[in-house]
Amino acid sequence: MPGAMTRPPCLVIAVGNPSRGDDALAPALLQRLREWVSHNGHEQRIELLEDFQLQVEHAADLQERERVLFLDAGMNTPPPYTLDRIQPHGGHTLLSHSLPPEDVLTTYVQVFQRQPPPSFLLCISGVAFELGASLSRHAAQNLESAYAIVIQLMLAADAAAWEAIMS
Repeated sequence: MPGAMTRPPCLVIAVGNPSRGDDALAPALLQRLREWVSHNGHEQRIELLEDFQLQVEHAADLQERERVLFLDAGMNTPPPYTLDRIQPHGGHTLLSHSLPPEDVLTTYVQVFQRQPPPSFLLCISGVAFELGASLSRHAAQNLESAYAIVIQLMLAADAAAWEAIMS
């Protein structure tokens, strides 16, 4: 259809609260990625979203995507980060105000009656999540490593290339 809007094939969703110490890791990474996307003219290829937490409504954001990257911080995550392919869990999604990424994928399957796009979770290791705290030195170092791998992912052509980067 002429004039129809198409979505960028890659979606990056960052989840976290910038006011809670290392929970700011994903939003901080997304901000750096936003600058990189803009500087390199990748706005047509990569869409960036940020929220405090994932909700069932985020399933709609996955439509028309070739791949999705969720960014989050984790207290018990091995440093500097983990990067995993994620799948819908196959059960019914509990309706709540906060969901793990796998539940967003499950909601997508339930609502759209098809498999979601290949999806990955980059969880960055953090140690201090207190309200009002700034990013810890430990987290700032992990952020640098996470940024490097995210740029590799953004330059990769497809989900199969993302899988190769993970190995």
